[in-house]
Amino acid sequence: MRRFVLVPLLACVLPLLANTPALAEDVDVALVLVTDVSRSIDDGEFKLEKDGYASAFSNPKVLEAIKGGPAGQIAVSYVEFASGFEVRTVLDWMVIRDRASADAFIQRLNAESRSFWGRTAISAGIDQGVQLLAETGLNAARRVIDVCGDGTNNAGREVAEARDDAVKAGITINGLAIINEHPVSWTFAHVQPPGGLANYYRENVTGGPGSFVLEVHDFPSFGEAMTRKLVDEIASGPAAASFAAKP
Repeated sequence: MRRFVLVPLLACVLPLLANTPALAEDVDVALVLVTDVSRSIDDGEFKLEKDGYASAFSNPKVLEAIKGGPAGQIAVSYVEFASGFEVRTVLDWMVIRDRASADAFIQRLNAESRSFWGRTAISAGIDQGVQLLAETGLNAARRVIDVCGDGTNNAGREVAEARDDAVKAGITINGLAIINEHPVSWTFAHVQPPGGLANYYRENVTGGPGSFVLEVHDFPSFGEAMTRKLVDEIASGPAAASFAAKP
């Protein structure tokens, strides 16, 4: 008799179990790396950017910061942008928790070729980051977009509008402003706006609780600067001040 009662019961319960969503994976930070690949950045500088990311994610300080968080892991995606219609998610979400997963991220990043060569739509990169964070499927304690570039927004929608929309969604945007101290004449106003690029980033690009701008004065310093930036974002949470990295 029990057998006949149990069979209909299982028939009702099993479909419910099959349709029950898996619990979201916990991460301390969901981080979108948004990187400028516009025409003011030549191939040598682009390689230094990629090398800088690799150096940062293999740095013991960054790995220690990741392991030291409550969840002991972060999620990272990587976006490249140029003009408003030139934006690409190069690497979708990868969870980094140790040396092996960091190395896997670096290997995949190094295997990808440059996406674009156009103008500079920082706003398009931010919008792509917002979309990725909305679709991550992870349970992130903090959501951060890192914008890295060497010039002002000169394509796409107003960058301050994209910034404001991201902040309203509870996202913090930090910036890494690469200062070109020897620009060619036609890029001067783009890479050295009035008040300086770092100030432009503070006023138009970055936002959210504890947001900050880190300034780099040459591309070879990029890896060191990115390491400092990642450690702050992962281990310290929101930063209270801006930083400057000197050559």
